[in-house]
This record gives sequence, structure tokens and C-alpha cells, in this order.
Amino acid sequence: MYVKKGYNGNGREEGHGEAYDYKESLMDTKLKSPDFLELFELNLPAVDTDRIEKATTEILEAVGEDPQREGLLKTPQRVARAYDELLSGYRTDPQALINDAVFNVDYDDMVIVRDIEFYSLCEHHMLPFIGHAHVAYVSNGKVIGLSKIPRIVDMFARRLQVQERMTHQIAEFLNAVLEPKGVAVVLDGVHMCSMMRGVKKNESKMTTSAMLGSFREDPRTRAEFMNHIGRSNSNHLL
Repeated sequence: MYVKKGYNGNGREEGHGEAYDYKESLMDTKLKSPDFLELFELNLPAVDTDRIEKATTEILEAVGEDPQREGLLKTPQRVARAYDELLSGYRTDPQALINDAVFNVDYDDMVIVRDIEFYSLCEHHMLPFIGHAHVAYVSNGKVIGLSKIPRIVDMFARRLQVQERMTHQIAEFLNAVLEPKGVAVVLDGVHMCSMMRGVKKNESKMTTSAMLGSFREDPRTRAEFMNHIGRSNSNHLL
């Protein structure tokens, strides 16, 4: 049995002394909480596709193109549909994403999911940045279904982002959902805004990390994780 807790809006819970079922509280209380949805920016309104279509037409005209020529006739609609998909992370239902896939276990080993491909849009130029995410946690009596971790990465990637913030959002979300002993997230990315424009450095890559709990406090835990993903990084190119 666990101690019943109430979500305090900061990714943590506070005890109230009453026994309860953690999964039931997670699915029916925490993931529906307005504070939780606001904290992880999961409550934005639907994409206004009509406005995107009109804005795209204006951009085409502003750069000297003819929106009525054959190749561009349906471009505004295509762009609107693309943004609806690429920015869907703001409207993900966390309850449907987790879908009851949190399970009780009697071990506290490290769980690592490596080489998760992600595609996101830089908020500064709205150009893509792409790469791989490596995610780990040390269980504190609960684990999450394997497929959910890539879905969590996608939820935060499908937004206007900066890689540093995305890294921390993934870590904090897992920390809030599982309350593990520790969470570690490392992202390796290449950014089109530095490859296609500006400094035009095609070989530059960016690595960001977020370490919570035992990964921050215990050098051995952190080293074990970094050794695992170090082997992974040597086996593929971004």
C-alpha cells in the first residue's frame, strides 16, 4: 500500500496519510489535474488551420511567388496540416498516452531506452532539429510500458522547442509520473538553423542532458548510464 498524496503542481506530491492505489490516483487525478496540464503545456487550444493557410499564402506572395501556380495551389493546406501534426505535442492527452501502462515491480534496477529518434522545430527560426534521445530511470517500485517512453519524447518534440528545455521536460514528466529514484535524459541533435543558414556548420552537433535524483547524486549511477549510451553513440551517426 502507498500513502495517498495530492498533486501540488510542481511535479511532486504531498502526503495526506490515507492509503490509496497509486495507479488509480495517477490516471484519475494527477494526469487530469489542470496544474499538471499547465506545467507541461498540454492544454493549448486546437490549431487554427484557416489562419495558417492564409498566412502561408501571404508568405508565398511576400517572397514573390504566385500562390495560384500549379505547384503551389494546395501548399497552404499542406502547410496547415503539417503544422497540426508537427505541433501536436501541445495537445497530447497524458492519460491516453500512459493508458494505464504503469506497473508495480519489486526491483530497483536501471531501465534504459536508447536511440529514440526525434524530430522537432526550433522556436527561433521554425526550422527542424533532429536527433536521438537516450532515457533512463531507476525504479522505485513502478515501471512504465516500453513504448510509452518514445511517445513521451515525441510529445515534447512535437512543439516549438529548444533542445535544452525539451531535455528537461522529458525528465521532469517521467519523474512526475513514476516517482523513481532517478531519471536521466540525454539528447543528441543537429539543427537545420545552423546548417542551412547563419554559421552553416554542417558537422556541428549539440548534446544536452538532465539528471535527476540518483543520477545527479550518485556518480556511479550516472557513469553506468553514460557508459551504456556511449556504446550506443559509437554505433550510429545522426
